[in-house]
Amino acid sequence: MDIAADQTVEFVYRTTTADIAEVLRARRARTTSGRRSRWVIPTVGTMTVLLAVLLFRQGGHLPAAVGLLAGGVTLWVLTLLGPRLNARAFGALLEKAGETRAVIDDRGVHLVAATCDTRVRWVAQPTYVETEGVFALLSDTKGAVAFTVLPKRGAQDPADIDRLRAILDRNLRRI
Repeated sequence: MDIAADQTVEFVYRTTTADIAEVLRARRARTTSGRRSRWVIPTVGTMTVLLAVLLFRQGGHLPAAVGLLAGGVTLWVLTLLGPRLNARAFGALLEKAGETRAVIDDRGVHLVAATCDTRVRWVAQPTYVETEGVFALLSDTKGAVAFTVLPKRGAQDPADIDRLRAILDRNLRRI
């Protein structure tokens, strides 16, 4: 079965760490596990800091209080900087991949880059989120963070953004 050209969209882009961070922030804001991590980790961090203060005020062991304080502050830092730090870990892989060509149609996404040539079917990533700069296709597997990023700057024509949104709306659930 051939897909008509007007039902196919092509994006050409280089994925950046900023794109990855944007996807991770959007995922954290819009998924159940992401929303949970936004309050659980800071809550544990705050309780750890309060325990450190209580231990110190009661004349407890200074090394233990300092360790708890450091742990609590670390949890807060990870909450605030987590998406950016995780995105930076992708840096070398993004450099190797170079330019990506994504062809999107009603069958899924076909990605070709220096390091991959793969097709992602809609069933593998059944939801998507749109941000100011990207479309992100997300898996619904609880233990995994699989996603495909399609930066809007990769559109060959401004109308392609609306065409892509229409394809995604037909085949995926927007979150």
